[in-house]
Amino acid sequence: MVKLIIKNLKEVELPYRKEVEEICNEKLEFFQNLFKKYGKELTLEVIINKSAKTYTVSAAIDLKSKKVLIAEEDRDILKAVHSLLNEFKKAVKRQYELERKDYEYKRKNRK
Repeated sequence: MVKLIIKNLKEVELPYRKEVEEICNEKLEFFQNLFKKYGKELTLEVIINKSAKTYTVSAAIDLKSKKVLIAEEDRDILKAVHSLLNEFKKAVKRQYELERKDYEYKRKNRK
């Protein structure tokens, strides 16, 4: 089970807050499917910081082997969140496959 925490959502301009939450909840479904049989409760943290006109959005999840953390910077909050979560999906999936040692799997010969 994966739990979502969005920090500093108040820094996002009012009309975009709901859209940012919806994007995060859509991507959360992918992580819940990926970690269905995972032995640890996971928390997906999305942290939003605004400085001047740029948004810095970062995402982190603490797996068994290590913590995966990625950050993205952009002027458009929606673009930043989309690109961040897409890159984050790839990184988390790669790390999860390393944990499961999928790279060592060899198919048995069929007779």
